[in-house]
Amino acid sequence: MTTDEKTEAHPVEFELNGRRIRLQVDPRTLLADVVRHEAGLTGLKIACEQGVCGSCTVLEDGRPIRSCITLAVQVDGSSIETIESIAGHSADLHPIQESFQREHGLQCGFCTPGMVLTAKALLAENPDPSEQEIREYLSGNVCRCTGYVGIVASVRDAARCTRSARTSTVGTEGEGV
Repeated sequence: MTTDEKTEAHPVEFELNGRRIRLQVDPRTLLADVVRHEAGLTGLKIACEQGVCGSCTVLEDGRPIRSCITLAVQVDGSSIETIESIAGHSADLHPIQESFQREHGLQCGFCTPGMVLTAKALLAENPDPSEQEIREYLSGNVCRCTGYVGIVASVRDAARCTRSARTSTVGTEGEGV
């Protein structure tokens, strides 16, 4: 194909942070570009552009993926979650974000969105991970500032907080019926 030839645009439809997105994209368009430039969500960071650092991590149907190496056409029909939606519509922080703040799991903040989303996926899969399991799950996310001690402590704290929240709501469900 020469540079003068045009590629045919493909329709793509997916849910982005609970909102239905429909657009026509060049088949080579990256998900990161759609999220940042089409949707205007800049919490997703672009760094290595090779899928190595994890800064561009988003959740596709609850699983962490690298949006800098994922084509937009690949997520057709999926549900994508970015850092902008993690607290929902609340002005409050998500328990994972609170834990990162409390346990000093961030410094410059560049890797934080990917770390938080990856931690969310881990805790959905394993609500009580060991330190080793946390380190292994986060191993695809690079932080150049913290040395990971605060990040691992943040995930452990978030696990504890979310388990406590689940336990306290289990005891009150069904009361007053």
